[in-house]
Amino acid sequence: MEKQVFYFDKPGKENTEKCIEIAASAIAEGYKHIVVATSVGETGVAMAKKLQGKEANLVVVTHSAGFQEPNHLELLQENRDQIVSLGGKIYTGTILTHSIETAFSQKFNGLYPTMIVAQSLRRLGEGLKVCCEIVMEACDAGLIPEREEVVAVAGTIRGADTVCIIKSAASKRFLDLKVLEIMAKPRY
Repeated sequence: MEKQVFYFDKPGKENTEKCIEIAASAIAEGYKHIVVATSVGETGVAMAKKLQGKEANLVVVTHSAGFQEPNHLELLQENRDQIVSLGGKIYTGTILTHSIETAFSQKFNGLYPTMIVAQSLRRLGEGLKVCCEIVMEACDAGLIPEREEVVAVAGTIRGADTVCIIKSAASKRFLDLKVLEIMAKPRY
């Protein structure tokens, strides 16, 4: 099997359009499920527009409520409305590597398993770490099935710069999750 990987010179939102194009081409090849990370919703809206009229299960995953500050949702209401009107589903919940262990680490300066997992995945790029997280979160919420090949799109801070194919698993079965293909990522 021969596949092409697209490498970006640097991470960031300037790579979003190309990532959306790459992810949409994977859906055109027959993948049924696509999970996309978004913060304020721009990437989620762009992906929903690109997939409009296509048979794809689009799940847009946001930061958890209070991620930046207490009682704050980052996803803008107009973007939420647009994603849903275009057929996407939205998941807002706990980020797997920002769970209760983060609070203990900040308070007691300890090192905990989810932080080790997060730092290990970051060796391949922030976007790849997020792709793994959002696929598990979507499985945990019942929005995509487990043991399916899923297109995952994420990035570094804002926008998208990573696209991969992941064999899905719920967080409870993290060790069953497999990154099958990396279609695009920053080279940095």
